[in-house]
Amino acid sequence: MILEMKVPSPGESITEVEIAQWLVQDGDYVEKDQAIAEVDSDKATLELPAEASGTITLKAEEGDAVEVGQVVCLIDTSAEKPEGGGASESAAPASQPAAPAPSAPAESNQKETYASGTPSPAAKKILDEKGIAPSEVSGTGRDGRITREDAVQAKPAMGSFAEGANRGQTRSKLSMLRRKVAERLVSAKNETAMLTTFNEVDMSPIFALRKQYKEEFKEKHGVSLGFMSFFTKAVIRGLQQFPAVNSMIDGKEMVSYDFCDISIAVSGPKGLMVPVIRNAEELTFRGVEAEVKRLALRARDGEITVDEMTGGTFTISNGGVFGSMLSTPIINPPQSGILGMHNIVERPIVRDGEIVVAPIMYVALSYDHRIIDGRESVGFLVAVKEALENPEELLMDGDIKKALEL
Repeated sequence: MILEMKVPSPGESITEVEIAQWLVQDGDYVEKDQAIAEVDSDKATLELPAEASGTITLKAEEGDAVEVGQVVCLIDTSAEKPEGGGASESAAPASQPAAPAPSAPAESNQKETYASGTPSPAAKKILDEKGIAPSEVSGTGRDGRITREDAVQAKPAMGSFAEGANRGQTRSKLSMLRRKVAERLVSAKNETAMLTTFNEVDMSPIFALRKQYKEEFKEKHGVSLGFMSFFTKAVIRGLQQFPAVNSMIDGKEMVSYDFCDISIAVSGPKGLMVPVIRNAEELTFRGVEAEVKRLALRARDGEITVDEMTGGTFTISNGGVFGSMLSTPIINPPQSGILGMHNIVERPIVRDGEIVVAPIMYVALSYDHRIIDGRESVGFLVAVKEALENPEELLMDGDIKKALEL
């Protein structure tokens, strides 16, 4: 029986995916539920499992955009699994010697191809007119073929270079996820009245709390007491005080939420991903840290789902893990605000009239000025700063051990 495997729907509103990588080859025997391909949607990279066991015939190539419901491969379920897990080879009968391999003909009668850096006729004509050797162009066509577009975009070398100097370049197609991220970022810049306000946070109180309780916290809960739980709690406090920051524009209406779904920007193998902590206002410090760890691991391992990245009412982005001192984060539409965390550096500050050295973090709030005014934006960021500089009172109700469930 021949089974037609069609592209399943990875999520609501997604109508097309792209074959990012086949994990099997044409003619391979596959087991049911074996991952046979990675497919990119505009929100995530997902694995495509085999629906049955059998021999597979591929009907789409890597890089192809295929619609949801389109057939991408066939599986012959009547095929028997080869012994040893691989294709079986028929051996020559014992009574007959194996035939010698035929010698290669002196001249090949095969048609010439355009593989391995050879230009197509149209591309060769353009390169000749420009005076560019094919060896100076990296082909993006099948098997490295130099296409007409490659030739059009090729530029003659300027000046002279040392003999043997590397002048190569590499072209690679952007994944659907990366293209969608690019579109959303440009859209956010063009379609929102985005402004950024800044402040600084003295992290000394949080440093002291973590130093005193982090070992006990990890031993009891199995997760580290990091900065994200403090920042998430501080953001929730700010959103509850300034609901406009926890709102979105929908046409001519402003939609405000009485819950806090916090998106956290994490770096995955396919690029930036933004999974969501649902109802973060209901979580304890332990709950936030456990959820952050779970989502970060799933993003790193490429297991994050579309549903886990859908929604969110506010985003926290931590560029500090990469060493960023200060930045203006871009809003994650349709949200109206994003908080940027940065690296922590010992800096001189004035405390009680004296200059002291303290661990300082610069924080940035980018917001949509169409619905968030200066009072709300600055007030929100000050509320976050106050909570981080006085966590015991403002985030833990004066009882550290109870808040940390110790």
